[in-house]
Amino acid sequence: MKKLCYTICVVLLAACGGSKPTDNNVEAVTQVQEKSSLLPEAFNASFDKLLHDYYALRDALTADDTAAANTATASLIEASAAVKLDELKSIDTTNIIIPTAKTYTDGISAEGKGLISKTKIDDKRKSFQMISAGLFDLIRTVRYDKEKIYLLHCPMAFDNAGADWLNNAKEIKNPYFGKNMLTCGEVKDSVVFR
Repeated sequence: MKKLCYTICVVLLAACGGSKPTDNNVEAVTQVQEKSSLLPEAFNASFDKLLHDYYALRDALTADDTAAANTATASLIEASAAVKLDELKSIDTTNIIIPTAKTYTDGISAEGKGLISKTKIDDKRKSFQMISAGLFDLIRTVRYDKEKIYLLHCPMAFDNAGADWLNNAKEIKNPYFGKNMLTCGEVKDSVVFR
């Protein structure tokens, strides 16, 4: 009887693929999950830099660190001006995407300069709200498709008027209240063009 149970277990294990996947199988699965972007690589590289600097600003405000917020914003301003919008000519057949995107990148730069000039963190957070709105609209305009972007919302920000911010995960770390109410917020929307 024990032999029969042992034999059945061995057969079931073999039938279910009881071995570990090979590295080749893991790579194939990873490549399938990472779909290629429809946007030019040069554009994506410049846009990734913009997002990276935005996330650094968000993290600085979450940590209540005005000096780090200023440093991240200076990088964000440079990245906004350096987004390679001309690379989108092949997909902008109506000549609407590039000029619209340009208004958003200019707005992000202008609001960034305003953020740096403010000394109080609450005033910086108001500018951050405008940067977040402009960046979300920019993402939808250019149809950025390298990663899913979440629009998170804090209903209590600015005397319960509410405010949004962007994240590449559903995790809530509130930049409007920082350490005081770190997990206040909810996922409001997401953008994924994959």
